[in-house]
Amino acid sequence: MTAAARQGLGRALLRRLPLIGTLAGLGLAAWLVATNDLAAIGAAFARIGVLGLVGIVLVRALIVFLCGLAWARILDGLGTPGIGPFVVLRYVREGINVLLPVASIGGDVLGGRLLTFWGVAGALAAASILADMLIQVGTQALFAGIGAALLSRMEGEAAADLARWMLRALSVAALVLAAFFAVQRTGAARVIEERIAALSRRFVREAEPRREGRSTVQAALDAVWHGGRRGRLAEAVALHLAAWTLGAAEIWIALACIGVEASLAEVVVIEALSQAIKSAAFPVPSGLGVQEGGFVVVCALFGIDAHTAIALSLAKRVPDVALGLPALLVWQNIEARRASVRPPGADGRA
Repeated sequence: MTAAARQGLGRALLRRLPLIGTLAGLGLAAWLVATNDLAAIGAAFARIGVLGLVGIVLVRALIVFLCGLAWARILDGLGTPGIGPFVVLRYVREGINVLLPVASIGGDVLGGRLLTFWGVAGALAAASILADMLIQVGTQALFAGIGAALLSRMEGEAAADLARWMLRALSVAALVLAAFFAVQRTGAARVIEERIAALSRRFVREAEPRREGRSTVQAALDAVWHGGRRGRLAEAVALHLAAWTLGAAEIWIALACIGVEASLAEVVVIEALSQAIKSAAFPVPSGLGVQEGGFVVVCALFGIDAHTAIALSLAKRVPDVALGLPALLVWQNIEARRASVRPPGADGRA
């Protein structure tokens, strides 16, 4: 096979990755349904009740809000709009990632595109997404490490084995994150500059006219990671870590409503490890099937049966729909009204 043919095959597989992930997730979900009692799952889910689900949705809304604030802090002081667009677009990013058949980063790419409608240069918008994703994944790895450390202190050989496996996986993840950070900080991003710039121009061709001397993605990354911005970046890290930690509140609410007693350490472990498993399967849209399987595996360590674990996972998906559907409507409204959104330089900035 020639190099061109291999490259074409690679591109074809990449384009079909979300479809392959969807089919794999559907297969896993079907297997979970076939091997468990639907009536028992329904009964456990029903015990959560309307008030419990409302509480879970409110917690998720706060989590996404904190992530929006973190994104805004990354670009604070670089001539960008206020907090509002970042928060709104963060909800849009989440809605696309959890409800549309795209890999779990599709909404992030689109979020960068939409940010340009508020006058943010395409290169700076792309840099903000790269930095935000790095901080988000890095803080998730830290949160998962906390969960693994708590798990290693619990009794049982299964818990110890899973904790050791998680710590080894996190060691590999740390190396990947360090390499990703090095690419952004050392100028290695210039190697992929042309591809990123081409993608950026494609996204913003109607929102941002071509201008001589337009900043590159690498220059924008240098501005984002500038040493004088450590305070803002530290705030973004703290906000993302708080968001990951707050996710444990969703677990506690659901289990409390079902009638399952769980300690703070247990709900943190369940949230941390289940989210890590879901994120590891990022090609599967919304972690379909993977999230449910992860909950079954992790909850079993604490004597929680599979029916309750799947009901818990379904409760975690309610905010995906309750917040995601309005976010998709907002996205379509933004697309329809983009001609009226302030173009770059409308406020007198070059």
